[in-house]
Amino acid sequence: MSIKLLLTVICCFLLASCYAQMRTDSTAEKMLVYQLGNGGWPKQLEDKSVVNYGADLTPALLARIKATEDKHATFDNKATSREVVYLVKAYKKTQNKTYLIAAEKGLDYMLAAQYDNGGWPQYYPDQSSYRSEITYNDDAMVNVLNILQDIASGKNDFEVVNPKYLPKVKKAIVKGTQCMLETQVKQQGVRTIWAAQYDKDSMLPAKARNFEPASLSTSESVGIVRFLMRIQNPSNEVKAAIAAAIKWFDTYKITGYRFDREKGKTAALIADPSGMVWARFYDLDKNVPLFGDRDNSIKSKLEELSPERRNGYAWYGNWGQKLIEKEYPKWLAANGN
Repeated sequence: MSIKLLLTVICCFLLASCYAQMRTDSTAEKMLVYQLGNGGWPKQLEDKSVVNYGADLTPALLARIKATEDKHATFDNKATSREVVYLVKAYKKTQNKTYLIAAEKGLDYMLAAQYDNGGWPQYYPDQSSYRSEITYNDDAMVNVLNILQDIASGKNDFEVVNPKYLPKVKKAIVKGTQCMLETQVKQQGVRTIWAAQYDKDSMLPAKARNFEPASLSTSESVGIVRFLMRIQNPSNEVKAAIAAAIKWFDTYKITGYRFDREKGKTAALIADPSGMVWARFYDLDKNVPLFGDRDNSIKSKLEELSPERRNGYAWYGNWGQKLIEKEYPKWLAANGN
């Protein structure tokens, strides 16, 4: 055997030995399998089955994963952001470089998906239906921006990300923040809160599914405010956006009630002296609650909805309570004029 061939064999043996000794994380290993070619992750596979990292990777499941196209990559339901966060932490724990490489590939996908106007779509590259809209719904865009903010500030284990990403990340944060400021809904010039999604070109509030009308959206707005409150040395415009949203939440809170969705019961507002809730959606101009149904109709009362929709959606929640009672006062003490 030649010396060159012998050295090659030795190197291969050493590499195999090192990999064999490398610490692994079972969930992270599955995330590597599910990752799509463009760096993102699906929330469900080609056959519509939901991604489940607790499931065994059987030959049948592996075949379904392999058949899933890049167009299924999304930020919906925490997809992609969940995996990037997990893989970074798994790398920090195991020092398994493959996890960091996969996370950074996911970061490349996030950066590529951002629109020039600063927004992120629900899916990328799929532009069909409402998937192309700037999407705050279920915190899709906020989840991405929180990751970028962690990278920029070196927090939550993201200091391990290659420093070469910092210029792109910081630029994306600036654009994303500006998008938030531009999309904050104004009523006769007065800032309120945000819609759940916006047309990617006009940047005007847009509808998604039939029961999700173009409207002010409380749950998503809380996530946006929390992101804005993370900004170090916030500009006057950022401060004004936060203050206006807090004022809106305080003005339209519904006290003395809680939303009961207990299984087997009809969803309803229940009297509760300690309760504080907001409707999920409000009219863009009148600030009155809206409720959407499967048939694309809009109702003014929860009781008017079909039983399936009435019981199948979080129409009310206490989303803003902690924000206005604890988080904003703390932020104001540190960032007030």
